Amino acid sequence: MVHAALVRVPFFKNAGLKTIKVERLSGALTNASYKVTTEGGVYVLRLAGQGTSDYVDRVAEGHNARVAAAAGVNVEVLYFDAKDGTMMTRFVEGVSMDEKRFDLDPEAPARAALTLKRVHSMGNVFRTRFEVFAVIDGYLELLREMEAPLPEDYHEVEREAMAVRRALEASPLPLAPCHNDPWPGNLLDTGGRIYIIDWEYSAMNDPMWDLGDLSIEARFGPEQDRMMMETYCGGAAPAALYSRLALYKAMSDLHWALWGFIQHASDNPAEDFLTYAMGRLERCKALMGSIDFGRYLAMVRGVRQPRASSGVYRISPDRRTPVYKVPGGGQLPAGSTAIAKRLGSRGQLEGHLNSGVAAT
Repeated sequence: MVHAALVRVPFFKNAGLKTIKVERLSGALTNASYKVTTEGGVYVLRLAGQGTSDYVDRVAEGHNARVAAAAGVNVEVLYFDAKDGTMMTRFVEGVSMDEKRFDLDPEAPARAALTLKRVHSMGNVFRTRFEVFAVIDGYLELLREMEAPLPEDYHEVEREAMAVRRALEASPLPLAPCHNDPWPGNLLDTGGRIYIIDWEYSAMNDPMWDLGDLSIEARFGPEQDRMMMETYCGGAAPAALYSRLALYKAMSDLHWALWGFIQHASDNPAEDFLTYAMGRLERCKALMGSIDFGRYLAMVRGVRQPRASSGVYRISPDRRTPVYKVPGGGQLPAGSTAIAKRLGSRGQLEGHLNSGVAAT
């Protein structure tokens, strides 16, 4: 399969494939990537996962990836087939960012913020629009087509997310080119610069989405959020932007929870996607149930609210230690070690719930 894909790439057609070294790269959840070493250079071949084109616009991805490469924030794209998502890029030596690297390097949140700001400053150049609630609706429709059941309490989360949708729609920000999936594995640190790879979900969007998604994926605490935001803004960030960041953190978890349910329904073997999805959904509920969330909503809407609501978005006491009801029957205890690995310790979760407080 790899060799069949390589012969489709123009400058590999006449190459002797026996002299090419191919090495599978780790870290991908839905696609397969290979390091391809030749006498003339080193490249990365990306083969799109089965079924991913059901929710990824490959034409837009190819266009956006090349635009980002020309701006110096993506690696060079040498070949892209929009029909099946096959892509060839130049290999860049570097290290994928992760939570540990962000913790060890106090400047890392600032460097990542500057890279995202470069993306957001490219102008009106990306094809398509990423609107998280439209994407969520599309995921739900796909799950219905797959006859994949959702957790029993999902619609409660959906009702609470409607308040977030109304707040954001009441105070839109100008759209900018966004990556929309800046989890640490997509940030490649070469020492001199940070490249962002994997532009499958890239589109025009509210730039605060990228910052919220990075924060939740890298498990930033309040101080890391402050450094990221102040670097991005070039000084103290307005409290309203911290509130917007908090809303997008919750919506990021909701978005990727539904994405995880799709992977589970598709029998993707790369990860325990059911545990992943349930963990992210539970964290979304915890974020929306935090004591400050009502204040964040009010601030984004532009409504003055001197103290946080203690009722509408709080988690009821009997849900403090939840038991997840999983599709198909059965239960998954909240103390599952798999969920603990994905979501971190209670202290890390509290960091998510409290981040943004420094701005108030």
